Amino acid sequence: MEGALVARDKVGIQDFVLLDETTETAFMENLKKRFDKDLIYTYIGALVVSVNPYKDLDIYNSNQMDLYMGVNFFELPPHIFALADTVYHAMMLELNNHFILISGESGAGKTEASKKILQYYAACSPETDLLTSVRDKMLMSNPVLEAFGNAKTLKNDNSSRFGKYMDIQFNSEGEALGGHILNYLLEKSRVVHQNHGERNFHIFYQLVEGGEEDLLHQLGLERDCLYYNYLTQGECAIMSSINDKNDWKTVKNALKVIEVSESDRTDLFGVVASVLHLGNVEFDPDSRGNASLDNNTELRWVSTLLGVNAQTLQEGLTYRKIRAQQDQVLSPFNIDHAIYVRDALAKAMYGRTFTWLVRQINESMENKDDTMKMVIGLLDIYGFEVFYVNSFEQFCINYCNEKLQQLFIQLTLKSEQEEYEAEGIEWEAVQFFNNKIICDLVEERHRGIISILDEECLRPGDATDLTFLERLEEKMGDHPHFVTHRLADITTRKTLDRGDFRLLHYAGEVTYCVVGKRDRHTQHTERVRPSQQHTGRERPSHSKYRERERPVQVATQFKSSLLKLTESLLAKDAWYVRCLKSNESKKPGVLDEALVRHQVKYLGLMEHLRVRRAGFAYRRRYEVFLQRYKALCPATWPHWLGLPMDGVQVLVQHLGYMPYEYKMGRTKIFIRHPKTLYATEDAFERCKHELGERKMCCYKAKGELKKRKENGERCHPRRSQARKEVERRDWAVKVIKKFINGFINRGDARSTDNSEYLAFVRQSYLNRLKLKLPQTVLDKTTWLTPPSVCQEASELLRKVYYRLMVRKYVRGISQQKKGQLQMKVVTSAIFKGKKDSYPQSITRSFLDTRIVNGHLVNLHSSQTYSVPVVKYDRKGFKPRPRQILLTTSAAYLVEEAKIKQRVLYTSLKGPLSVSAALFQGDLVFQCDHLFEFLTKLSMLANKQNAFQVVKGSITIEIQSGKQGAVDFTTGPEPLVYKDKNGHLMVVRHPPPHTPYPLKSG
Repeated sequence: MEGALVARDKVGIQDFVLLDETTETAFMENLKKRFDKDLIYTYIGALVVSVNPYKDLDIYNSNQMDLYMGVNFFELPPHIFALADTVYHAMMLELNNHFILISGESGAGKTEASKKILQYYAACSPETDLLTSVRDKMLMSNPVLEAFGNAKTLKNDNSSRFGKYMDIQFNSEGEALGGHILNYLLEKSRVVHQNHGERNFHIFYQLVEGGEEDLLHQLGLERDCLYYNYLTQGECAIMSSINDKNDWKTVKNALKVIEVSESDRTDLFGVVASVLHLGNVEFDPDSRGNASLDNNTELRWVSTLLGVNAQTLQEGLTYRKIRAQQDQVLSPFNIDHAIYVRDALAKAMYGRTFTWLVRQINESMENKDDTMKMVIGLLDIYGFEVFYVNSFEQFCINYCNEKLQQLFIQLTLKSEQEEYEAEGIEWEAVQFFNNKIICDLVEERHRGIISILDEECLRPGDATDLTFLERLEEKMGDHPHFVTHRLADITTRKTLDRGDFRLLHYAGEVTYCVVGKRDRHTQHTERVRPSQQHTGRERPSHSKYRERERPVQVATQFKSSLLKLTESLLAKDAWYVRCLKSNESKKPGVLDEALVRHQVKYLGLMEHLRVRRAGFAYRRRYEVFLQRYKALCPATWPHWLGLPMDGVQVLVQHLGYMPYEYKMGRTKIFIRHPKTLYATEDAFERCKHELGERKMCCYKAKGELKKRKENGERCHPRRSQARKEVERRDWAVKVIKKFINGFINRGDARSTDNSEYLAFVRQSYLNRLKLKLPQTVLDKTTWLTPPSVCQEASELLRKVYYRLMVRKYVRGISQQKKGQLQMKVVTSAIFKGKKDSYPQSITRSFLDTRIVNGHLVNLHSSQTYSVPVVKYDRKGFKPRPRQILLTTSAAYLVEEAKIKQRVLYTSLKGPLSVSAALFQGDLVFQCDHLFEFLTKLSMLANKQNAFQVVKGSITIEIQSGKQGAVDFTTGPEPLVYKDKNGHLMVVRHPPPHTPYPLKSG
C-alpha cells in the first residue's frame, strides 16, 4: 500500500481500497490505466486481481522471486509472488493451514497463475534431496494433467476442462513433504463431441502426432488425426500454435518423473488408442433396421487393447440386457441408440482413466513423513460462464461458483469482523447479496433441483426431460430466482423456449436447456468387463466392476464432493487470486471494457472491495505508521521515545486529523478516507524534498570548505581547476532543482518553473509513441495515452497516422479479395443478426465450386457455381444425394451427369422465407455451405431483398391441395428424420447446416 501511495500519479492506484470512490467506473478506469502500462496485478487489500496480457512479460524470473522473498506484502508493487510469499510466511509463523482460491473464466490465466505459485514454492523451500524429488513431481504433474484434462476451446488454446484442488504439504521447517490432488467434474462429453473451432483433449493429438512408429503400430493407429472421428468434429485438429510432437515428449518424460511404470504407461496409451478406435466403429442396419456389427476391424482393436472378448463387446454395443427373474433377454438397439451407447462407453473409459491417473500422481507425491505437517492448498476452479446453450455440465459449474461465492463472502466478512473486534472498533454492517437462497434452490433436500433430478432419473414409468421440467415447476413455481416458459410473464416468455428454465444467479440470469439432462445426469455403467491380465494390480482401464441396481447420479456425487471441499476450506485461512480475461481475441495490449466489467461483476470484486473498506480505507500498525511519517511532526522527529500508539496520536493531531477521519485501535490506526491519507503522503513527499535539499546544502558547504582548503595549499592551476569544478557542481544542483520544481508544478500553466520539464515530457512521449505505434487499421486501443500537455498533438498525430494506414490498406486490396468482400456484404445484409451460425462464415472464403469428385453435367461457360446437396423427396422425405449448379439464368438439380430439375430465377417469387436454413417452397434439400450458396443465388438472381428469416415451422406444398411441414427444434446432437406426425423434423445443437426447400415457380 505504501508503494501505491508513491506511484499513484504514474500508474494509477496499486490497491483498489485506496480509490476515492468505490464505484464500478472508478474501478475500471484504474484497472485500464495500469493495464496500459503492462501492470497486470492490482490488490484489493490482500486479494490479487490479475489481468491476462496475452503476451510474455519478464516479471517471473529468478531475480523477481528473490526480490519478493521475505518482503512485506505492501512494500513492493503488486505481484502474485508477493501473495505466495505472504501465505508461506503466515503458515510458518502461525503454524496453521492456508489455501489460495484462483478463479476466473476460461482463458483468464488461472492455470498459469497456479503454475507460477508452484514454481515460487519450489524455489523458496529449503534445498534437500526429498524436496528435489517432491518439487519435480509437483511441477511435472502439470503437463500430465494438462495433456489428459486440458483442450483447445474457442476462448483458450489450453483450457482446463476439470476443476483441480492441490494440497502442498510442508513440515515445521518449511520443507515440502508431498502433495495431494483432487479433481472435479471432468468434461467427458468433449471426448465424443467438440464444437466448431475446438479440439478434443490434448493427449489424443499428442499420441497420434508424436508417438513413435513402433508404438503406433502396436496400438493400431494411423499418423493422421483426420482419420479419427473423435478428433475432427471441431475442424481444427492441427493447430500452428500447439506443438503436439514436443508436448508428447514432455508428457512421456513427466510420466517417468511421477513414477508411472512402463507397463502402466503402455496400458494407459492403450486406453487412449481404444477410445480413438471406438469412435471409428460404425453400425450398419440389419433387415429390421437394428444396429449390427460384422467383421469390424476397429472393434477388434478395441477388444485387443482392452483385453475384452470381441463377441461380448459386440453384444454390449448392440443389445440391451433385460433381466426377467432368473433369465436374461437381449433387446436389440437401433443405430442411434447404439451410437449413444458407444459414446457413453468411450466417455466412461476416459473418465475412469483420468481418475486412475490422478490417483497415480497422488501415490507418487504421497507424504511419507508422519510428523506434524502444514498445508497450502491451490484451488483452480471453473469460472462462472454463460453460453448460448447452457448444458448440464455448465449447470454444475455455475452451481460450484455459487458455493464458492458464498464461501468467499462468508470468509471475507468473518476475517474483517474479527479484525474490527480485535481492535475494539465498532463493526459497520456492509450490504451485500447473500446467495444462500440460490444455493438452497439447487441443493436443498427433497426440494432442490438436484434432488428433483434424482427422483426423475430413478422414477419408473415414462419419465422424460419435459416431465422433469414439470416437476421443477410444481416444486418451485413461486421461487423468485426460478422461471420457466409457462411461469414467465409475456415479455420474459419470448426469451425462453418450452424446454428451458432460467436461474437468477448472483452474477446474473442464466438459461439452461433441460434436453439431455437426465441422460447426462445418469452415469451409465460399462456393459463390457475387461479381463484382468495382471494379478493384484488394477490397470488404467480396469476399474473394479460391481453390479448396481440403480445408476450413479453425477450431480449428487458432485454436490457431495463440493460440500466436502467447502468444509475443508472453512478449516483453512483463505487467500484469493481473481483472474480477468482482457479480450476475447487474445490480442496483447487490448482491454475490452464491457467484457472485463462483466467479469468484475460475476467475480464479486465490487462486493469484496466494499467489505474490505467497511468504512476505513487504510489500516496499519502503529510502529509502521510512525516510522513512515514521523518526519512530519517536530515532536516525533527524528526519534520518538514513548509508546508507538502515543507517538501516532501526537502525529495525527499535529497533522490536523478531525475525529471522524480516523480511529485508534489497540494495535492499529484506521483512516477512513483515501484523501486524508493522500494529503499525509503529499506532505511526506514535500518533506522528503526539503530534507534532501538541506542535506544537499550541507554537503555542498562541506565540499566547498574542503576544496578551498585544498586550493589554498596547492598552486594556482589547481585552484583554477577546483573553482571550475565548484561552478560545474553549482550548475548541476540548479538543473536538478529546476527539474524537481518542474515536476512539482507540472499540472500548472506553462511558466519558467515547468517549461523545461514539460518539453522533456513531450520529447519522452514522442519517443515512446514511435516504438508503440498500432500495427493494424483495426487496432483502435493501443495508441499510447498522452500526458495532458500532449493531448491535442497526440490526437492530430493519431488521425494522420490512421489515415495513412487506411490508405495503405485500401491500395493493398486485390480484385479477388474485393470480390470476396462484396459477396460478404451481401451475406451480412441477409443473415447478420438473424442466424446463430453466421459469425462462423466470416473467416471462410467463398468458392466457385464445392464438387471435387463425381460426374458434372456440361453447361459450358454459363456455369458459375456448383455444390453437393442432399435432396429430400416431398412425399416421405427420403434423402437422395444430388448436385446443384447455378448458371446466369437458372439453377439445375443434377444426379451425377443427369439434369433432374431446372428452376428459372424469374420463377423465384419473394419473399422467400428462411428458418434456420430453410427456403419456403416445394424443393427440399440440405446444403453444408448455406451462406455461400444463398449469397451466390441472390446475386445471380438479383433477389438480395427476397429472403426473410423465420423460426419454428415452415409449410411446404407436397401435391396440389396438400401441404406438409418442416419443424425445427434443438437437441443434444443434430438429426434430420421424418417424425410420427409426418413432418420433417430437423434437430440442431449447436445450429447445424439444415435442409431447406426452394420454391421453383
